Amino acid sequence: MNDLTPGTWTLDPAHTSASFTVRHAGISKARGQFTDVEGALEVGEGGQNLAFNTTLKTASINTSQEDRDNHLRSGDFFDAENFPTITFTSTKVEGDTLVGDLTIRDITKPVTLDFAYEGAATDPFGVYRAGFSGETKISRKEFGLTWNAALEAGGVMVSDEVKISIEAEFTAPTAA
Repeated sequence: MNDLTPGTWTLDPAHTSASFTVRHAGISKARGQFTDVEGALEVGEGGQNLAFNTTLKTASINTSQEDRDNHLRSGDFFDAENFPTITFTSTKVEGDTLVGDLTIRDITKPVTLDFAYEGAATDPFGVYRAGFSGETKISRKEFGLTWNAALEAGGVMVSDEVKISIEAEFTAPTAA
């Protein structure tokens, strides 16, 4: 990562995806993403000492199903009115592991992501960009997301385990 310019890189929301997958009714998977994301990447000398932070707006959840989106924004899940953001702040980057603090509904827990630097390039408009990806799994109950419904045949409507996938693109600091 020594091709990364030191300084504060800005998250490009148009080229970033913060998505999740959860088992639904024990037979399929429901997917969604947050479309309103902000963040930054701090890069030290020689592309070292990386630090990430990001904020997702809970009201921007999109599962391509309006009724489900409204339910996820309600007090049963994210309670977007009272908890408008989800945040992640890294605490350590070691090789292909990114460790940080995830906060959902004002509950903060440490999480570890499988992490990859995807490379850097200058786009046709002269903007230098860098890409990163990461994946992790969390227990939604640990963050106060406990709503569920029992199924007639046994089991529950929504699994506890949630897979989170991040594809993030950052733009390099500009010279002052």
